[in-house]
Amino acid sequence: MAQDATGPKLNFEYWLDKAIEWDQATTLESQKDVCLHLPQLQEFLHQLYETLKDVGSTAAIQQFPLIGQLLGRLCWNPFVIGHDESQKTLMWCLCCLYSSEPQNPVELKANSWIRSLLCHLLSSSKWESNEAETSPFISTLGYTSADYYCHLVKNIVFSLVAELRENQFNGLNIQSVSASRVNAVSIFCVPLITLPDLTPLLETLLLYHGSSPKEILCPEFLEAVNEAFLKKKISLTESAVFSLWLRHLPSLEKATLHLLDQLVSTQLNSLEEMACVIKDSLLPQAASHPAIFRVVNEIFKNTLLETDGTSEVTTVIQVFTQLFLEAHQSQNKQHKFPLKVYFPCHHQPLVRALLRRPSELPTTSWSQHLKNISDMLKALIEHTDISSLTDLFEIWFLVACCGEWLDIAAEQLLKAPVQPDALLWLLAFHYCPQNGNQQRTQAMVEVRAVYSHLMMLFSCTDLSLRDLEAAVHRITGTEQCCNPRLMAHLLTNFLLFSSGGHTVAQECIYHITETTDTRKEVYSLLIRTAYRLKQNGEENQRTVKLLNELLQTLTLKV
Repeated sequence: MAQDATGPKLNFEYWLDKAIEWDQATTLESQKDVCLHLPQLQEFLHQLYETLKDVGSTAAIQQFPLIGQLLGRLCWNPFVIGHDESQKTLMWCLCCLYSSEPQNPVELKANSWIRSLLCHLLSSSKWESNEAETSPFISTLGYTSADYYCHLVKNIVFSLVAELRENQFNGLNIQSVSASRVNAVSIFCVPLITLPDLTPLLETLLLYHGSSPKEILCPEFLEAVNEAFLKKKISLTESAVFSLWLRHLPSLEKATLHLLDQLVSTQLNSLEEMACVIKDSLLPQAASHPAIFRVVNEIFKNTLLETDGTSEVTTVIQVFTQLFLEAHQSQNKQHKFPLKVYFPCHHQPLVRALLRRPSELPTTSWSQHLKNISDMLKALIEHTDISSLTDLFEIWFLVACCGEWLDIAAEQLLKAPVQPDALLWLLAFHYCPQNGNQQRTQAMVEVRAVYSHLMMLFSCTDLSLRDLEAAVHRITGTEQCCNPRLMAHLLTNFLLFSSGGHTVAQECIYHITETTDTRKEVYSLLIRTAYRLKQNGEENQRTVKLLNELLQTLTLKV
């Protein structure tokens, strides 16, 4: 080696030969030789930099035609750039070659090449986070510091996404990404979850499944992604969200409880609003996967038990079930599970009858369909050995999920020529599922009496509150009543659909809701009825007007 060389010109060819030699040598040989020659290389690079900064990029390339080959090889040698001073000097040399005003395609291409090398060196430097050190190089790239770090994050995300996706397709390739590396990447993401540029990486991680039977993503990552999604801080594809809930049960449970709390604690003015919130949660769509459906259903069951079957919760479950059925129906036939997969332990003819949407039948067939449901249910309850309260609750829950048919039953009792006993029994079962102390039997006796009384008044155009005392007293407790909620359901429908109900509706509803705890029950019934009438195109404008007025009256009270 020419140790006494006084300028870079004399040593250039020597160091180019060395760079090529290091590229072709084994890792260990290259490491030893670089370490041996590093002081001389640093001295050469300093001399080269001093020359370049004085002559400009065009003259530099004329003086050193192969300078790009030399710098390029040195920049990608990990043992050269592993030394901070060598790395920094290389970057200054690259900056000297950068054309601030490129005049031709060659200079444009050279600038692009220099930018890529500077990005590589910056991202691998130990002092990258030191803005004073990095800002001159970032300026050469044409970025502000904020822009640079934004581009850096995008490049890192792109690189990791490409690596994970390639590994996913490679399957058992020996170069597969290790589970520990995937876990480390998920840990790296935790404090950065809400960065918009990170979203592609989040989705790739959530959809990534390695060969390990154990979960490879860290729990903190899964929890943080779920929390950010629930709080609308990030937006994810449906498939990524579904994968999150399938691989992390606590996230699915939290999402379901979050939805219930959101709907029950906030007064919504219509069922359309409720449906929009539920659909936006992605839970009905995700429930098309049977495993997710079962978990969500169990949470709904426990919530119903804890709240004693309150109307707000049952209404949420009814709307959720309708949206689930819509999502299930819209699925590709190849990927669709049969409905019995979701309801495996139930009497299948009853399941099919309850899950059939009212819109699938002509209105003239509703009464007969309801009678069939009632007959199947009654046979199942009264003539079959129900081994436990759990079995009874499962059947009751299924009926509650399809509660739209219950509302139609109460309406059909008043609007259509029906045999009332089957429909009254269906309503009595919903409000009094247990019959240990003859509650349901007693409820049937009472509701028959009230129903008969209301039907005598149904065509009267001039009604007073006194005319409805028999029903009102049972609801308010003036007379002993087995189930005031059942009576309130029947009376509310009478007020909406009878000839003279509108004349006393406001007074009657006010009296009932002020003297009992049925305000939320009546409000939930009204918003369900308003939605159904809108869907069916109710022609009686007086009924629609009264419904809106009653909802407006109760809005501030609920």
